[in-house]
Amino acid sequence: MSRTKMKVVMATGLLSTMAVGVSVTSGLANAATTNWSHVTSAAKGGGMAALVKAAQKEGSVNVITIPLSGWANYGLIMKDFTKKYHIKINDANPNGSSAQEITAIQQGKGRGSAPDVVDVGTSYATQNMILWSPYKVATWSSIPSASKDSNGRWFDDYGGYVAIGCDTKVVTTCPTSFAALKNPIYKNQVAINNDPTSASAAFYAVYAASLANGGSYSNIQPGIDFFANLNKIGNFVPGGTAATAASGTTPILLWWDYLQNGIQSSVPGWKLVIPSDGTIAAYYTQAITYDAPHPAAARLWEEFLYSTLGQNLFLQGYARPIELPAMIKNGTVNHAFLAKLPAAPAGALTFPTQTQVDAAKSTVAANWAAAISGAG
Repeated sequence: MSRTKMKVVMATGLLSTMAVGVSVTSGLANAATTNWSHVTSAAKGGGMAALVKAAQKEGSVNVITIPLSGWANYGLIMKDFTKKYHIKINDANPNGSSAQEITAIQQGKGRGSAPDVVDVGTSYATQNMILWSPYKVATWSSIPSASKDSNGRWFDDYGGYVAIGCDTKVVTTCPTSFAALKNPIYKNQVAINNDPTSASAAFYAVYAASLANGGSYSNIQPGIDFFANLNKIGNFVPGGTAATAASGTTPILLWWDYLQNGIQSSVPGWKLVIPSDGTIAAYYTQAITYDAPHPAAARLWEEFLYSTLGQNLFLQGYARPIELPAMIKNGTVNHAFLAKLPAAPAGALTFPTQTQVDAAKSTVAANWAAAISGAG
């Protein structure tokens, strides 16, 4: 599967534990006349009851590029949303990319099939701000300020760490660092999920490799050089994916930790570790389409994702929900799910700015193909 979307920023620091309340009794009389396309919070639309009523009248919500299984528990999330609200979910292009989401919005303008909501990397959100409708979920104060647009046009949701996964049925000694990947015993075994010029998961694998090889958030070139050398010595397999890893063709995979847990469930003996010499973490980002064909259902979908139930469902899928620190503090986290998360690296984490991420992506776009082909 190929999803090109992530946002680098892991929540640290103090978070408010007070969720913003919304009325469930006011505004029902005006629910039918409310233009939800311009409503910036449930409270301003008359409360959650009014939002639910309007969303159920619309009857469906259009999502895009959400895999039904193996991706942050989205399959169960969608099932529970429909069960709770009796609203149909139309999931277009489940294995698509962020770029394809943007294209679908641009080409689908005015159509009933156009995406109502997206799940994209922050760069795709920030570079297309005109496409998004401002909205703040009830738990807005539990989302760190660095992880959301102040006007509500985008907001981070769930994420994790780049990890090294390994099929122990094929690989006798699993690598635990980027340096170890250069060992000749791993010939034709190492993959990243898709191409870093178009897939964020692969891009962040290169970013992590850069940090492990003397690079920085302002210099991703050492990561490109690392994979060029890995390819030259025959260990790296360009074009590898999570699917080739799960099949045993490329039994070592650099991918998000929580998504590798999906492989773990289908490949007995699959193990993963966060590399000791190059650590990076990232989030996916939500946004509501400005001219969403189902504006109330779109807003109700976001309210569900950011509710205690929705956030714990992401946690059940081994992802780290954006509200996790607040949920731990206020006692709403599911401790059984929390206990199953891979251990986070020790010490304080630092993160690149969006400007640094954008510059790194430009460097990868300009240099990756030539480096891997040996022409660079």
